[in-house]
Amino acid sequence: MSDAPADPEAPIFRAMLVPHRSLGRRGFNILMLGLGSVSLASGLGFVLNGAWPVFGFFGLDVFLVWLAFRASYRAAKAREEVRISRLDLEIRQVSPAGAVRETHYNPFWARFSVSRHEEIGITDMIVSGEGRATRLGTFLNPGDRESFASEFHRALLTAKGR
Repeated sequence: MSDAPADPEAPIFRAMLVPHRSLGRRGFNILMLGLGSVSLASGLGFVLNGAWPVFGFFGLDVFLVWLAFRASYRAAKAREEVRISRLDLEIRQVSPAGAVRETHYNPFWARFSVSRHEEIGITDMIVSGEGRATRLGTFLNPGDRESFASEFHRALLTAKGR
């Protein structure tokens, strides 16, 4: 008896992969307020001692930190949606800019391979078949890659009827 549903188009597996960000909006605001306050106080100390050109550099470092976080939050808008049924393996990748790349494989011909490093764990996950290859979960941390790879592989075997 197979775990696969009776309807061949019914999903066996669905996953939404998104990058992890440890600092939320509130934490970011608190960090920037604290960093800005320290920079302002330090800059004022230099101004009072006659080194007024240094004051601008204290504002520059706050701006650069803000810019780096903005780029990080923009990159966090990327996502991958993976769906497996007995008839289709669909990988929908959405870039941070919103560009969508959708790839379909026949689950019976699809091959899932992982590259491992002995200390880190999974470093790369690739679905290949029909002369094409698609990388999965490039933005995931090693622990999330391990759990996703295990569940994805199990679902792919179920779709193949093994």
